[in-house]
Amino acid sequence: MGVKCISIISENIKKARAKLGFTQDDLAKKADVKYTTLMKVESGVVNKPSVQTMDKIARALGVSIEDLIK
Repeated sequence: MGVKCISIISENIKKARAKLGFTQDDLAKKADVKYTTLMKVESGVVNKPSVQTMDKIARALGVSIEDLIK
């Protein structure tokens, strides 16, 4: 994944999280991922989030992984 793809992922996660009214901490807890991991994915620091992490985040947001990457 390139930088462009990561920015799309981070923006989509932020938008979906905001739509649900979740804070980063809320989403991290609901997705069962570390807060720091979520923060790094949202900010694009993590270049290639694992499929497992993306799956947990997507499920917590009620969307598919595909929704987060397009």
